[in-house]
Amino acid sequence: MTLVTERLILRAAKPGDLMDLYAIFSDPRAMRFWSTPPHNSLARTQENLDRLIASAVRTLTYFVIEVDGRVIGTAGMHKADEVGFLLHPDYWRQGIVTEAMTAIIPYLFAVTDHAQLTADADPRNAASVGLLQSLGFRETHRAERTFCINGAWSDSVYFALQRPS
Repeated sequence: MTLVTERLILRAAKPGDLMDLYAIFSDPRAMRFWSTPPHNSLARTQENLDRLIASAVRTLTYFVIEVDGRVIGTAGMHKADEVGFLLHPDYWRQGIVTEAMTAIIPYLFAVTDHAQLTADADPRNAASVGLLQSLGFRETHRAERTFCINGAWSDSVYFALQRPS
């Protein structure tokens, strides 16, 4: 399954994506609000890539974002009904994740029976919080000290988007 938008190709990960994904997952700016520290080796990114490739054997729900033949991010449903996205900082503030998620959300509701999609963001990540709200996600609750990365705790704000009726 491949989704195509005006600027993007949203597709399953493949072995050749390793270096592009490493450029994202090893970048401290991209990983600032992520649930794991930046990757310090290609082997660590290879583990993620292997999981992405294996998960696509079933129904594809988590995509790589490709622009001009280069993978610049990931987006989709990565566990249960939870969605997430990660984008290389060189592509921030260009509407790319909004464009990707606008294509992915209807697809996810079409291929799953989930009553809602959920998301978890660090409340300090104003860009992601705003993006989720612009996509129709509504805040459901907050929790303190949900992730500890390199000795620093972060909080979470949780969102839900109900299945369209």
